Amino acid sequence: MVNTGMQLISFTCAVTGWIMAIAVTALPQWKVSAFIGSNILTSEVKWEGIWMNCIYQTTGHMQCKTYDSMLALPPDIQAARALMCLAIFMGWLSCTVSCCGMKCTTCAGDDRRAKAGIALSGGVLFILTGLCVLIPVSWTANTVIQDFYNPNVPLMHKRELGQAIYLGWAAAVILMLSGAVLSSTCPFMERGGRYRRGYIGRSFANSPASAPDPPKPITSNSLPLKEYV
Repeated sequence: MVNTGMQLISFTCAVTGWIMAIAVTALPQWKVSAFIGSNILTSEVKWEGIWMNCIYQTTGHMQCKTYDSMLALPPDIQAARALMCLAIFMGWLSCTVSCCGMKCTTCAGDDRRAKAGIALSGGVLFILTGLCVLIPVSWTANTVIQDFYNPNVPLMHKRELGQAIYLGWAAAVILMLSGAVLSSTCPFMERGGRYRRGYIGRSFANSPASAPDPPKPITSNSLPLKEYV
């Protein structure tokens, strides 16, 4: 069972990962142009995200355009939209639940079992949030790598992994690790619902009083023999 300081650190890291997931959702650098031709001097760079594609020119100008039709998008982009939006919502829910289950808050009063259960729920939600971020990011990365090594794809349509992919991987790892730490705050309980102790104590107040042993008769064999001169 972790202490209050470890809870605060893990919660801060989880919130940071959630903010990073929001940034990954908004950034257009999921796919970037691949410079694999003979001409390495290009006047523009293409970025493709899950909401828009952008063209960045060497002069400093950038033009972005949102996708016209959602149904015309590839399956990985459609799944990424749904999962990233779900991750943002679950991240907000995880932050709310985890705040109520932390030791430094007054929610649930002094009921340690209730607070530990709430903290466990918040940690599990953070882990699920990290999985919702990891799946679309890894799926998009797999699609980019397969198209890059596919000889049937023209050179102008090949893409490389953008900065948002790496940021998404980092956010997923931070969310899942922080959720695992928060989940470890749940104490081990026995079947009866009590906290598990390191030893089993005896309650002398509730145990029936046993009758004292009757006195033993004194015999001559039990006395020490002394010789008198």
